Amino acid sequence: MYCGSCMNDNAIAKELLEAGHDCVLMPVYTPIKTDVEDVSVGKVFLGGINVFLAQKLKFFRKTPKWIENLLNQPWLIRQLTRNAGKTSPSFLGELTVSMLQGVEGNQQQEFDELLRWLKMDVRPDAIILTNLLIGGAIPELRRNADVWVTLQGDDIFLDSLPQAYREEAIAKMRTLVPSVQGFICHSDDYASRMSELLNIPSSKLFIVPLGVETDDFLPDPQSTPSNSGNSKEIRLGYLARLAPEKGLHQLVDAFIALRKTGKWDRLKLQVAGWAGPQHASYLKEQQTKLRAAGLENQYNILGSVSRRQKIDFLNSLDLFCVPTTYADPKGIYLLEAVACGLPYVMPDHGAFPELHRRITQHSPQSNGALYAHASPDALRDCLEETLLGLGRKSQAAPDLISEIDISTHAKRLLITLQGKPSNSVSLS
Repeated sequence: MYCGSCMNDNAIAKELLEAGHDCVLMPVYTPIKTDVEDVSVGKVFLGGINVFLAQKLKFFRKTPKWIENLLNQPWLIRQLTRNAGKTSPSFLGELTVSMLQGVEGNQQQEFDELLRWLKMDVRPDAIILTNLLIGGAIPELRRNADVWVTLQGDDIFLDSLPQAYREEAIAKMRTLVPSVQGFICHSDDYASRMSELLNIPSSKLFIVPLGVETDDFLPDPQSTPSNSGNSKEIRLGYLARLAPEKGLHQLVDAFIALRKTGKWDRLKLQVAGWAGPQHASYLKEQQTKLRAAGLENQYNILGSVSRRQKIDFLNSLDLFCVPTTYADPKGIYLLEAVACGLPYVMPDHGAFPELHRRITQHSPQSNGALYAHASPDALRDCLEETLLGLGRKSQAAPDLISEIDISTHAKRLLITLQGKPSNSVSLS
């Protein structure tokens, strides 16, 4: 899948490099997958295969160097982790706790290699970890550099673990907090929730509003009014992982309800995004509901899309909605949608209220709305109200593009790091 955190980290590293900063993007567990140029180093640290085998088999905790290097080959990791979504929650719990033990855990050899490489080959001034779950070696890392942590979904992963492992993992994460220079969050809402979960003092929390690469996100200037009275389809679009927490089922239900009114016969549902093997039955369930409602030919599911396909997809839509059931800490897809000039309907939790305020502040004419996330009827009603007010799509305001662009994001990050370090390393 295209990982939102990976895409964000890659975009920031690319922007810093283009601005003349010495930045190294280091993939962890697996090679990153991004829809633009990959600027990461051609090496994977804490490689997923070695980490997995070291947890399963004692022999792999002290393997010869040549075996470790072989199993860390990016092509091999990609091949063998294709069905990683099927890994049992119990095993993930054991592995998570071990990883948070750092050099004291079962993955000591992998952590030692990472620490050696940073100390001998890179010698960074600052290290930014993309989440705290990979932070087991923070006490050792901070001996040679300031260590920062971006929090952007740690709680969601923790909630997927069995309760006993979740509690143990949180306890270990809390012990790492004093060694961290600062925690970076993309919204006040998420900073507040993570502060409570991990006992992070407010003095260590820094808000860096999210940004995306916007250069090629241009709307179709030939688009016609969605509700102009002609026979043109009205395309309601969804772009995110095809998973329960992203709320695809809620959008399907709202779409079916709108079509049943008889007032929205021109409304079509367009869906794009990656579906993991663990969610195959979930996706099939949504398709079954649509067929049962007699809407078999009224929707389209594209699956995972490239950047060019994503831009074409967004530009083909009239209204955008990803009704997440959880409080999403980022919402990259919303910024991409508004960069294309799209109206939107989003839930009133997580990062979305703050994103909505940013959007309307820098583009008062933007046609976006939030609905009460706990009410399925509220989603349907908000979609209908927004559909009734649709007009001709227009380009996003220049002020809004400047506000949400990755260059602005990168500048804010550097300010947060209190200057512009000569060496900056991001672990993704």
